[in-house]
Amino acid sequence: MKLSAIHHVAIIVSDYEKSKDFYVNKLGFEIVRENFREERNDWKLDLRVGEGADAIELEIFAEPNPPKRVNRPEACGLRHLAFRVDDAEATVAELEQMGIGCEPIRFDSYTQKKMTFFFDPDGLPLELHE
Repeated sequence: MKLSAIHHVAIIVSDYEKSKDFYVNKLGFEIVRENFREERNDWKLDLRVGEGADAIELEIFAEPNPPKRVNRPEACGLRHLAFRVDDAEATVAELEQMGIGCEPIRFDSYTQKKMTFFFDPDGLPLELHE
């Protein structure tokens, strides 16, 4: 077997409009598909970031009353999403201009690259990594 890339990551959100605004208007994801699924009473929003072979999709499912995300101790499952950026400082400055706070930039002890975390509207940790 040869897996070639991650095609998409799926997350569940509590507020469809707030999450759509965050990922599309603030982080710059492109909308690929947007569907209300009547049989499930939820929204499914497919987004894309990147170009060509480097593109990855993010599936957002907005379900009524999803359980809250576990914080501490962390549970099994998705821990965080990480985005590659060319300039951590510039990206943090852009996020902060939009009112999105970030943790202090630090160096990843394994890659020796700059990185930091910020959070989506439901508290999902998002990482910036040079």
